[in-house]
Amino acid sequence: MSTQQLTSPVRVLVVGAGNMGASHAAAYHSQSGFEICGIVTPGKSKEVLNEKLGGGYALFNNYEQALAETLPDAVCISTYPDTHEAYAIKALESGAHVFIEKPLAATVEGAKRVVEAANKAGKKLVVGYILRHHPSWERFVEEAQLLGKPLVMRMNLNQQSHGYMWGVHKNLMNSLSPIVDCGVHYIDVMCQMTRSKPLRVNAIGARLTEEIPTGNYNYGQLQIWFEDGSVGWYEAGWGPMISETAFFIKDVIGPKGSVSIVAKDAGGTGKSSSVEAHTKTESIRVHHAKLNQADEFMQEDSWINLNDEPDHQELCNREQNYFLKAIQEDLDLTDHMQDAVTSLQIAFACDESVRTGRTVDLV
Repeated sequence: MSTQQLTSPVRVLVVGAGNMGASHAAAYHSQSGFEICGIVTPGKSKEVLNEKLGGGYALFNNYEQALAETLPDAVCISTYPDTHEAYAIKALESGAHVFIEKPLAATVEGAKRVVEAANKAGKKLVVGYILRHHPSWERFVEEAQLLGKPLVMRMNLNQQSHGYMWGVHKNLMNSLSPIVDCGVHYIDVMCQMTRSKPLRVNAIGARLTEEIPTGNYNYGQLQIWFEDGSVGWYEAGWGPMISETAFFIKDVIGPKGSVSIVAKDAGGTGKSSSVEAHTKTESIRVHHAKLNQADEFMQEDSWINLNDEPDHQELCNREQNYFLKAIQEDLDLTDHMQDAVTSLQIAFACDESVRTGRTVDLV
């Protein structure tokens, strides 16, 4: 890698200016290691974002035109999932590194093609698994790994969406279900906790609104069996009918006890549609299962309160710091990319299970 590449700001083309695209653009705007060379969206959101960032950035309606005119060092893709594969491959083939929001592609084969294109081009491909950059979630995974095997992992993210966010969710459901779009995050967490091969999945779903395409569903629940005997459960629902009570469960049980994220504030009424609440942890409760001769607990539950509780924007800043480090230090992202493909493969197998009513074998 040349000295020029190490010392000069990475020129990045921002594609998509919704919730995540705007947050990533703000991260690039604030970091000296990056320089935004253009913002691409077909609608007005790019003007809104440009104004928010102080103006002055080149704006484009067409991705291919922007790629050809700006010749970026890197491309940030935060568009709807059905564009991810084509946009990422075009960027990689043009010689740019890629940061891409999850899911990596709208199909497993598409995800594999993106990884293959990154390897062929010799460029970095970082997928936006935001929880991997949250200190409390990292600690949650570490504590879960101390509970012994097998693990029982219980997680959900139900969102009582309305207004703007219901529009976003309806657009997402033109190509993906909630358990695929959101599920890849938590499936990835489960895979980190067990580091065991997933064997099979089973899932159910329900279509609770006529406002989404026939055949799709806005509520889903999945179960995963792992080779080491661990099992995982995840639930996701989107829409104005979703219960706030069902919003927040992040819980792992093992032979030695359990560990839970307890979000007293983030799990409160009216919070499920908040992007901030989706990553907020607040406290981690560790339960110790060891009993004395009278079968009473030998140790009280302990609480872990980490001072480093980054908000959503700070998490995006940290994601982009990692992207910059990957480029500048030539990090080996083989495992990172494979994990992204694996979590997507599991999520799509769950989607298949919903649609067929059958358990799906992964091996």
